[in-house]
Amino acid sequence: MKKYGGILRACRERKGLTQEELALEMNVNQSDISKYESGSKEPTLSIVQAWLSNTQATEVLVAFMCGVDGLNIMQSIMQLLGG
Repeated sequence: MKKYGGILRACRERKGLTQEELALEMNVNQSDISKYESGSKEPTLSIVQAWLSNTQATEVLVAFMCGVDGLNIMQSIMQLLGG
């Protein structure tokens, strides 16, 4: 899941949430959010679902399940962010 940490981070940033805010919404530690984003800890499917739900980025999961690669997903998110 390491290569998807950037996607999770981009989803969080697109929503305008800090790691602390997302951690509070998901009822996890901020250090876990950081580990998921850096790829040092692999999230469970339920964590990914909660992440995408809390960041209102469920289209990311749908795109991934349909075979869109992580780089294309991240590029699309970053375009939406204006970067």
